[in-house]
Amino acid sequence: MVDPPLPRIVTSPPGPATRDLARRLRRVESRNVTYLSDHFPVFWSRARGAVVDDADGNRYLDLTGAFGVALAGHAHPQITAAIREQAGILTHGMGDVHPPVRKVEFLERLAAILPWGERSRITLANSGSEAVEIALKTTLLATGRPGVVAFRGAYHGLTLGSLAATGRDDFREPFRRRLYSGVRFVPFPTTAVEADESLAALDLALAAREPGQGAGDVSSGGAGGVPGGATHGPPGAVILEPIQGRAGVRVPPPGFLAEVARRTRAAGALLVFDEIFSGLGRTGRLFALEHDGVVPDLICVGKALGGGLPLSACAGPVSVMDAWPESPGEALHTSTFLGHPLACTAGIAFLDVLEGEELTAYAAREGAAFREALERELPRDSIREIRGRGFFIGIDLGRPGAGVRGTEEALRRGLIVLPAGAHGEVLELSPPLVLSALQREVALERVVESIRIAGGGDP
Repeated sequence: MVDPPLPRIVTSPPGPATRDLARRLRRVESRNVTYLSDHFPVFWSRARGAVVDDADGNRYLDLTGAFGVALAGHAHPQITAAIREQAGILTHGMGDVHPPVRKVEFLERLAAILPWGERSRITLANSGSEAVEIALKTTLLATGRPGVVAFRGAYHGLTLGSLAATGRDDFREPFRRRLYSGVRFVPFPTTAVEADESLAALDLALAAREPGQGAGDVSSGGAGGVPGGATHGPPGAVILEPIQGRAGVRVPPPGFLAEVARRTRAAGALLVFDEIFSGLGRTGRLFALEHDGVVPDLICVGKALGGGLPLSACAGPVSVMDAWPESPGEALHTSTFLGHPLACTAGIAFLDVLEGEELTAYAAREGAAFREALERELPRDSIREIRGRGFFIGIDLGRPGAGVRGTEEALRRGLIVLPAGAHGEVLELSPPLVLSALQREVALERVVESIRIAGGGDP
């Protein structure tokens, strides 16, 4: 770049080019997809590292990593070069019929970093939602039990299977009649007291009992954990995010994940960790599960995995994944773009960058320093809590909608951030792990300024 990689606002966003693009988009896209208002959004035209340019020539620091995808930075030179080279060789293969070589190479590379090493077995997919679908199918094949326990506030995707396990009524309600009714929701804790309550609810859900039922009165609640749903028997799966992302970077108390794992296995169910957002170095460990020393039965990964291209995976040990039968010529779960050679090439390059540039260590070191600086700079009466691990940070502003207002204020100051939490009360930060010292300094100053102006209300 010619200019320094710092925010530069030349036209108050959204500018005239963005407004024109918004009008054009409204004419061709379903009105439910992109939120458009007088203050939001901006249309991206270029990105590199941690910097994004919009259609009006404004420049922003991206503190979202584009939903966590650009963990290694936008258009990383090493990843971009690998994609360009592969594009001239093979852009598409027949993933489950005549597989591309790159699929094999990527699977070997990914297996090497998984908790099960050479005992890993992996099914590739294109999105995080699809990886969750595969995980839920796997647990049914392995246990014979269709029921699922999930956690309130969870976000596992919006396809019908993953949506059934997503704990947000705003997404679920329009499609409730199509959702699988054998999902029971229990609270997700952030304190020790809440953990006790959550584990008690988990015990009931694993036994397929409602509060107050005796051991001989077994039934499963309907979607949302409402008593009186269809009877499905004891569940075969417990699925959770080790850190709830879209719910506002909610971190469970120490020991909770280990206790969930113990009780899940004692009940004969399988434990699924959705590490689509938290995995691959974001929290200062390769996987968030490492903070608690817990290995689940299945892991879902995605977002950053493809280095900017669509790529996800469901993985587990051979003892679990071999619940899938050997293919007789027709795969039970596949897709046209499975093992796409461009995405697999980008995935290999991303894993090389993740290791070679020590991005996980960067997240641990600089994420902790950034959180400490936020604690120092933000007045206590403007926030409820700052939480997270590594460079996965949630600033709880303590008032519904305050995160939304903070997002709009930040945009005017050249920062791209996202609101999170059940009521838009959280400002979420998940930047590329390539912010320079000066970029971090500017980001800190403008995040603090945005929050002060937006106002968090009484915590």
